[in-house]
Amino acid sequence: MKRAFSEHLQSRKLTTLVENRSTYSAEFAELNIFETHQVAEKVELQFGFPVIAIMLTGKKVMHLEGMQPFDFFPGESVVLPSDKRMVIDFPLAKKDDPTQCLALGINPDKIADVVNKFNQYTAVEDENNNWKLDETSSHLTNNEEVNFLVDRLLHTFINSHTSKDIILDLMIQELIIRLLQTKARCHLLSDQLGIFNDSRIGIVLKFIKDHLTDKNMTIDMLAKKACMSSSHFYRKFKNTLGTSPIDYINGEKIKFAKRLMKERRNLQISEVAYLSGFNNVSYFIRQFKKIELITPQQFKKSIEDAYSNKVVKMGNSRLA
Repeated sequence: MKRAFSEHLQSRKLTTLVENRSTYSAEFAELNIFETHQVAEKVELQFGFPVIAIMLTGKKVMHLEGMQPFDFFPGESVVLPSDKRMVIDFPLAKKDDPTQCLALGINPDKIADVVNKFNQYTAVEDENNNWKLDETSSHLTNNEEVNFLVDRLLHTFINSHTSKDIILDLMIQELIIRLLQTKARCHLLSDQLGIFNDSRIGIVLKFIKDHLTDKNMTIDMLAKKACMSSSHFYRKFKNTLGTSPIDYINGEKIKFAKRLMKERRNLQISEVAYLSGFNNVSYFIRQFKKIELITPQQFKKSIEDAYSNKVVKMGNSRLA
């Protein structure tokens, strides 16, 4: 990301310190790069096409119709329908540390085409999983694949070559699918659409949530809950959520393990592994490091250090 953005900075012109806009065009899309170099409030922005906004650096406070104001940080996306008005605050922007954001506008027909294909791939028999991307505003947390894809998109938009439009078309299709999977996961897990009990994937997610620490959970068991064959279930689960059932379960167990370590700091790593539903401590450690990029012991130490610092600060404040 840094390399691609450095290429942009070498050629862009800075005409304003608030939401300075640089635009790169392609056949089905338009990439806008916004930079704000000073604190500002109530800055209005609106596009005549669906937009995927992706934070790069800094912080925004977003005010969108129908949603409570929320902080917008790097590693997050906001999906906006056409003509949706945004009101934005920039509480941290500085001249030498600007707030930077991408706004990717995509042809509505392209979005509709990809969404239709996604719904065909994720549909389960007579269920009607009509996932949509751009009818309502959404605030999403990006996964690693989305962040990697955004980096490639930025680089390709900035550097012109003969195959640019073809490559961007493929990447934009992938981005739409990744965001649909993220949105589907968000809605299924929060049960915003009331589909826990009305869709087979929703029923399985509820079962996983209710039996997360069950050490005997298997793909075959989950497939039976979904009334599918194991191979069919695996494919539909991964198409819908963008991750395999096992990776999803391990990710949820690691989240549970992190909460355990925060709430019960006296637990040994082996105890945390067992209580989180892992039969094998070595496997737990490998999965934890794969997902969190640090070992459980390092995570546990960071919690203990944070607690010790808090205790010291409280003691100093009482002495003051």
